[in-house]
Amino acid sequence: MGRVHVIGAGLAGLAAAVRLAGHGVAVVLHEAAGHAGGRCRSFHDHQLDRRIDNGNHLMLSGNSAVQTYQETIGAVDTMSGPERAEFPFIDLADGTRWTVRPDRGAIPWSVFRSHRRVPGTHASDYLKAWKLVRAGKTDTLGDCLATEGALWRRFWHPIAVSILNTDPAKASAQLLWAVIAETFGKGEAACRPLIAKQGLSESLIDPAVRYVQNHDGEVRLNDRVRGLSMETGKVVGLTASEEIRLKSDDKVVMALPPTGARGLLPDIDGPDAFQAIVNGHFMVEQALDDHTFMGVVGGTAEWIFVRGDVVSVTVSAADRLAEKPEAEIAQILWADIRRVFDIKSEQPGPYRIIKEKRATFAQTPAQVARRPECETVLKNLFLAGDWTDTDLPATIEGALRSGFHAADKALETIKNVERP
Repeated sequence: MGRVHVIGAGLAGLAAAVRLAGHGVAVVLHEAAGHAGGRCRSFHDHQLDRRIDNGNHLMLSGNSAVQTYQETIGAVDTMSGPERAEFPFIDLADGTRWTVRPDRGAIPWSVFRSHRRVPGTHASDYLKAWKLVRAGKTDTLGDCLATEGALWRRFWHPIAVSILNTDPAKASAQLLWAVIAETFGKGEAACRPLIAKQGLSESLIDPAVRYVQNHDGEVRLNDRVRGLSMETGKVVGLTASEEIRLKSDDKVVMALPPTGARGLLPDIDGPDAFQAIVNGHFMVEQALDDHTFMGVVGGTAEWIFVRGDVVSVTVSAADRLAEKPEAEIAQILWADIRRVFDIKSEQPGPYRIIKEKRATFAQTPAQVARRPECETVLKNLFLAGDWTDTDLPATIEGALRSGFHAADKALETIKNVERP
């Protein structure tokens, strides 16, 4: 049985390595950085003197790949969430607060009850969402939904921008429906929020690295793959910290961002427009133990997460915000935090602003059409990454599924291994 070289130890690469190692395949995981996880990781911040996540991520109980991945690596208990699905919101324009509580079943009967609807909406507003079900590949949310009114402003816009990291009116309707169908479309039990108790590294990264190592896999950090050697339609060698000659039955899973992948394989097609995400982490004087997360409308902040005395803010599709100086961003986000939690201090205490200027590809229909398949013209090389054609947005769930899919394709070509 040959071995599989996985290039990139982000979530997609880790998922591929975990799937392969679990089937008894010899895995070598190459990561250019000194840590695994890519953008999804935790670290100790010296300004806050706290451990924080590089970015804020909310997962849902209906995310099947997340569930499978965490069950495999033994990390299910590292997540927390409410017993029932609840999504609290505040509109900073007028101070209105409400909570979205999905129905138990797939049919949203609650839209016919005024006290269960988003404030300012009518039952007829929700019925128009059926256009999403029939959305075609070129349809945007603006083509399928009314982009004015309370339902758009207080529900569709905040949900869509956080999932798609793209101006919702221009974003792919099909991608949003793919998420809705697997979560809200299956009822409350599939919508329960899941948040890492300690951090993303403890829940998604470190247990996966240990799993691969415990299954006789190699994890090589600070080991950038700088080149591929190809002959007769397959990869025959890797140039990393050493020259690696592949055996005839070895495989390669390339789990790099689009730019990195094109650096090794210039002919790969893929998205070429990207969107920023800005995250802010702020110390507060007293722990806000009564809160975990909240959606924000009418401000700059879009989602707020609370872990003890650290309040973290996420802003998606944030290209313009990311161009501002960190101090200015901190003031803008702190103003929203003050209003949400009724904090007196006008100036923020210690904070950390993190800009991911190429956080995801721009998930418009035109860019979605550029996503490549897992299989390539090289018969022993498979692509993984949230930017590949997963039929899902560029999310944690999408990244994990892409890694599983690439691993499964590799397994199909490996002799003497149990098929997934």
